[in-house]
Amino acid sequence: MLSGQPIMLIFIAMLIIRPSSLLKRLILFLFFIVASLSAFSQIPIRIRVTEEIPPDSADVERMTKRHFWRASAEVAGMNLSLWAFDRFVQHGDFSYISLNTIKENFKVGFKWDNDKLGTNTFAHPYNGSLYYNAARSNGFNFWQSELFAIAGSGMWELFMEREYPSTNDFIATPIGGAALGEVLFRASDAVLDDRLTGGARAGREIACFILSPMKEINRIITGEAWKVRPTRGRLFGQPNFALRASVGYRALEYNGHFRDMHQGLAIQIDAEYGDRFETKSKAPYDYFTFKAQLQMMKTQPFLTQIELKGRLLARELFDKHDSKGSIGLYQHFDFYDSDTIGTLHKVPFKLGIPASVGAGFLFRDIDRKHHTFDCFAHANIVMLGSILSDHYTTDDRNYNWATGFSLKGGANLVLHRNRLAISVSHNYYRLFTLTGYQYGTDLRVVNFRKLNVMGDKSVASLNMTEARVDWRVWRHLFATFLFTNYARSSHYRDFLPVRTNSMSFALMASYKF
Repeated sequence: MLSGQPIMLIFIAMLIIRPSSLLKRLILFLFFIVASLSAFSQIPIRIRVTEEIPPDSADVERMTKRHFWRASAEVAGMNLSLWAFDRFVQHGDFSYISLNTIKENFKVGFKWDNDKLGTNTFAHPYNGSLYYNAARSNGFNFWQSELFAIAGSGMWELFMEREYPSTNDFIATPIGGAALGEVLFRASDAVLDDRLTGGARAGREIACFILSPMKEINRIITGEAWKVRPTRGRLFGQPNFALRASVGYRALEYNGHFRDMHQGLAIQIDAEYGDRFETKSKAPYDYFTFKAQLQMMKTQPFLTQIELKGRLLARELFDKHDSKGSIGLYQHFDFYDSDTIGTLHKVPFKLGIPASVGAGFLFRDIDRKHHTFDCFAHANIVMLGSILSDHYTTDDRNYNWATGFSLKGGANLVLHRNRLAISVSHNYYRLFTLTGYQYGTDLRVVNFRKLNVMGDKSVASLNMTEARVDWRVWRHLFATFLFTNYARSSHYRDFLPVRTNSMSFALMASYKF
C-alpha cells in the first residue's frame, strides 16, 4: 500500500462514456485503494496528517530538461496508434482515411459535431490530457505543453478521420486537456518514490501509469521506472493535499415528480491541492480543487459530475492577524450529466464547460475558539460550453453548443471544535447559442455530417445550488447530508421558453483524510 502519500482521485478521467461492468469494478477497486491514503486537509474540517516537503533540486533540474523530438513523436504516435485501433480493430467508418478525405477536410473546414455530451466535453479533453502530458513529462511547462495539445488535436481533426474537422473538439481537446492533464500530472508525481525497490516500487509505477500513461511511458523509455536514486524523483515534492471521500444513498427527481425519482449508490470525491493563500509561486495549478461524483443508478450515467478549478496566477490582497484574502486567475472545467427519469422520459440536466477562465477571490477568517469561516467567489468567461436542449434531440446529441459566462460562490462554516461543518455553494451559468438551424428544418432527415450549427438559437441559464452538512461521529468519520437543486431556463428564438427544476439529495458517510 502507498501509505502516507497524497494521490489525486482524478483517475476517473480514464472512464469511457459507456463503461463495462469490468471497468466499473476496476475503478471502484482503485477508488478504495486510493481512499486509504493519508493527506493534509484543507477542506472545511482540517486534519493535519503529513508535512509539506519541497522537491529536491536535483530532481527539478533533471525533470525540467526539454526533449522536443521525443514529445513530438509521442503525440504523433498516439494519434497513429488510436487511428490504427479504430481502423483495423473497430473498423469505424470514420477511420477509412485517404488523401481525398484529407483534402476534403481542408476544403470544407471546421464544423460543430453531434457526438454525445460525454464524448465531446469529457472524453476529448481526456484525450487532450495525453497530448499535454506527452510534453509535460518531457520537461515542458504548462503553457508550452498546451501547444503540443493544440498540435495533437489539429493533427487528428484534419488528417486522422474522414469526418469534417470539429470546431468544438479543437477547442475542448487542448484547453480541457490542459486542465485534466496538469491535475493528472501532479497526481502521478505524488505517487512516485525512486528510493524504493521491489513490489513497493512496482506498485507506485503502476499507479503512475493509471494516472498519467504518457508520464510512465517516458519513465520506461528513459529507464527512470526502475532506476534507484537517493531522492524521491518528484518534480513537486510532497505538497499540501486534502481528500474527502463520501459513499451513500442518492436520489434524483425531475420537476417535483417524486414518485418517478431514481435512487441508488453514489460516491463523491472532494480534493484540494496546495495552499489557497500561497502567492509566492507563479506556476499554474500550484493550487486547485476537484470534485467528482460517481453513481450506480438505473438509466443514469456512471460519471455524473466533475468540477475543477485550477489557479493560473494569484496575488495577495491582505494578510492580517485575523483574516486572509487573495485574488487570482483560474481555469474552470465543469461537467454535469444525467439521463431520462422514469416514465416521464425527461432529462433533468446536462452541462459541459471544457473551456472557461476567470477571476476568483478567496477569503479566510482565522481559526477562532468556537468557529472558523471561509468563502470564495468567481466570475468567468465561458469560451465553449454546452447545455441541454428541448428540441435539438437528433443523431447522438441532445444539447446546444454555446458561449457565455458563469458566476460561482460559496462559504464554509465549521462549529463546535470541528464537530459540525456547513457548506453552501451556488453556480450560475448563462449560455448563448449563436448559430441555429433555419426554422422548419426537419432534423429527422437532415445530413448531420454537413449540418454546421451550434443547435437551437437560444439563451439558456442553469442555476446549481448545493448545501452540505457534515457531523463528526467518530474521529475522521462524518455523517453527511447533501442537497442539490438544478434550475434550468431556456429561451428559444423559434420555440416557447422552457423552465425545469430538478433536485437530488444524498445521505452519506464521509471520511476526511
